[in-house]
Amino acid sequence: MHSFMDAKLMAKLLRQSLAERGIALTHSDCLELVARQFGLGNWNILSARIEALTAAQKPLAMPEGWHDASVNRDGYFRMGLDPERPGCAVIASTALADHAPAAQFGTLAQSIDADAYAGGSVRVSAQLSCQHLDGAGSIWLRVDGDNGRGLRFDNLMDQPGMPVSGSHAWKDFSITLDVPDAASIIYFGFLMRGRGSLWARNFAVERLDSVTEPRRRNGYRNDRPTNLGFGG
Repeated sequence: MHSFMDAKLMAKLLRQSLAERGIALTHSDCLELVARQFGLGNWNILSARIEALTAAQKPLAMPEGWHDASVNRDGYFRMGLDPERPGCAVIASTALADHAPAAQFGTLAQSIDADAYAGGSVRVSAQLSCQHLDGAGSIWLRVDGDNGRGLRFDNLMDQPGMPVSGSHAWKDFSITLDVPDAASIIYFGFLMRGRGSLWARNFAVERLDSVTEPRRRNGYRNDRPTNLGFGG
């Protein structure tokens, strides 16, 4: 399905189809017809919209030490440093996100060596704000062992009232997980699910000497076999 971003291609195909039927129109005439198909008065208005959206979709500068860790990079999200908000990174949906699967998400992440935190806990905190977000936004934290074996993980998405959505002012987030001696890498970042814009600022990473038990992501998951005899 074509969008108005394909207007020039649509005009070319229209001109070819009409020529096959003995109707001769210039490329300019076909551009005007395509503009009217999208409910606009003329090609100049449509061209201005295309230019504005093209500029809005230009890649943003990636902050040093961070990377796009989205599972699928199909152009649904634009992320990096926000040139209009110094000290802030942003994840914003593009026009392509209108056709994205419901589970599509974008995330900006960083990875660090776990050695300095092993035997204690790591606390990651940040502030998030959002605008016109029809999904949800949060920070996340993961602790992996060798060979990518997951040891600890949390993203706060399943905590009622915790993720931001809609249009929300700056909100404080933090996650603390214990770091086993077998830990190798710590990953953290912020993520957005859905369409809209999500900003992050003031990330901090701290080591805590006390060992904090990881929050269970599901109430039915235990750390070890429990109550196998179905006692009271």
